[in-house]
Amino acid sequence: MMIEGKVFKDGKFWLAEIPALDYLTQGRTKKEALQMAIDIVVTGVEKAGFTVTLIKGDNDTFRLTSNDTNALLAHILKRQRQKHGLTVREVSSRLHSVSPNAFSVYERGKSAPTINKLEELVHAIDPKASLVLRIA
Repeated sequence: MMIEGKVFKDGKFWLAEIPALDYLTQGRTKKEALQMAIDIVVTGVEKAGFTVTLIKGDNDTFRLTSNDTNALLAHILKRQRQKHGLTVREVSSRLHSVSPNAFSVYERGKSAPTINKLEELVHAIDPKASLVLRIA
């Protein structure tokens, strides 16, 4: 699994944006901004041994992949929930569950969702969101 980002110059700084994680970081150089993109994801996941690899794309785009897809996916779910200002309990309620564990097991990486379940989880966070599956 890979997530996409873009790097661009804004004034005297380079910015690296990772929309799936709602992250924006910066550096004085393009190389430094890309390194900061890796660092912010590793720091955000907070899991021993978790690593991220950056793959440069075309036109100032990049992709990030990791050695632990479940941890990366769990972090995406958490960041999207936080972006929308929701609690775990609120998302679980949107999943029609009385237990907050209905969502938290995925957000903590304790269980890996199927594609159908992932779509359900994303829609519980943002009913207008769409999943795009691309095989490259």
